[in-house]
Amino acid sequence: MSSPMLKVANSELELDEQGLGIRDVTENYYDSDDANAFYSNIWGGKDIHIGLYDDTQDIRTASDATIDKMADALPTVASGTRVLDIGSGYGGAMRRIAGQFGCEATCLNLSKVQNTINRHNTQVAGLTDKVRVVHGTFENIPEPNGSYDVVWSQDAILHSDQRGQVLAEVFRVLKPGGYFLFTDPCQADDVPDGVLQPVYDRLQLNSLGSFRFYRDTAEALGFDVVRQDDMLDHLRIHYDRVREDLIANYETLRKNGASTDYLDKMIVGLENWVKAADAGHLAWGIQLMRKPV
Repeated sequence: MSSPMLKVANSELELDEQGLGIRDVTENYYDSDDANAFYSNIWGGKDIHIGLYDDTQDIRTASDATIDKMADALPTVASGTRVLDIGSGYGGAMRRIAGQFGCEATCLNLSKVQNTINRHNTQVAGLTDKVRVVHGTFENIPEPNGSYDVVWSQDAILHSDQRGQVLAEVFRVLKPGGYFLFTDPCQADDVPDGVLQPVYDRLQLNSLGSFRFYRDTAEALGFDVVRQDDMLDHLRIHYDRVREDLIANYETLRKNGASTDYLDKMIVGLENWVKAADAGHLAWGIQLMRKPV
């Protein structure tokens, strides 16, 4: 049976002042020396996502805690479970769960730089038989219909200006009974117009999704929405901790290829995210949806 289709506007990608689409801007950003120096040093080159700070103030430890919490949300992850991570970054999440549970993981990501590092780290970890890395976009997932038990994503879908299409593709590649498990920095459901522009500007975005958007879009596609956990306090702590570590490691980041212009703008941008969280204009947490049998 074919997947129900969500009506998504067939509009052209919004372009920046240089004529680049949102996906081009995102790919160029994550392939840049600036971004690679920042993310590989501050997050340790494993993954790029928001951490859970219940038991730690260390970014790396908190990032792993999010992976473990998400894995616990699934009814089962075991040898033979097929997992697709969309927007996988450096691939740390898939290496972690493949190493722990023996599942078969695919990392889909549009940054060639991150994919190269992912393949290297996967080889070093001895997991090339469990984790494969694919260059591509999550608006057009290069995988067959009904081929995955779980689609996973951490703080990546915000980079798409076709989020409805991303969810439609997730629905398509999931097996009946499969789960979509993800986090994504969101705006609050009823955020006032215009207040989040400084937040959008940090990553050259034009919007964020919201819990309401993901719930309504998922249900329109045919998903059952299992849970949407409000965990905004962790987003606030995370961006504040990242800002602190950036300032503390400013000169190291400079020596590793990040420009002062990039780092100075990042410090301001991260502070804007903290302020928006304090104002209650953002949302973040673990979301779980199920494709019915």
